[in-house]
Amino acid sequence: MPMRLEIVTAERILFEGEVDVVVAPGGDGELGVLPHHAAVMTTLAPGELRYRVGGEDNHYVVHGGFMDVRGDQVVVLADAAEHVSEIDEARAEEAIARAQERIATRGEDVDLERALASQRRAQVRLRITRRHRRQRPTGAGSVPQ
Repeated sequence: MPMRLEIVTAERILFEGEVDVVVAPGGDGELGVLPHHAAVMTTLAPGELRYRVGGEDNHYVVHGGFMDVRGDQVVVLADAAEHVSEIDEARAEEAIARAQERIATRGEDVDLERALASQRRAQVRLRITRRHRRQRPTGAGSVPQ
């Protein structure tokens, strides 16, 4: 019996549908959710959120937020999220370089925390995207890790 998953950001609904399993980067570590999971509310850390439907895995990058599990309903309220296929590696690399430059020069007009957060977001996007591009030739339907 599948469960219902919604992945939502302030800008859009990324996914709504029935899934077999959800694996999310919880604030205290990776959290796997199967149908009939106990109720839980957790923060999300920046990382990879994945779900499986009929043997096919789907991968998103999330940048914080919350996940609420109740019965067979999982709602992910992400601060920001995108499907791995939407990520442009070159743009992520450029974002890392820009952030590193802002951090290195640290003029009075540079918000260090914002530059560091930008760098971390781009690094997470790039790491997850590269991992999936390397794995893609091995075939679909891999087991969530």
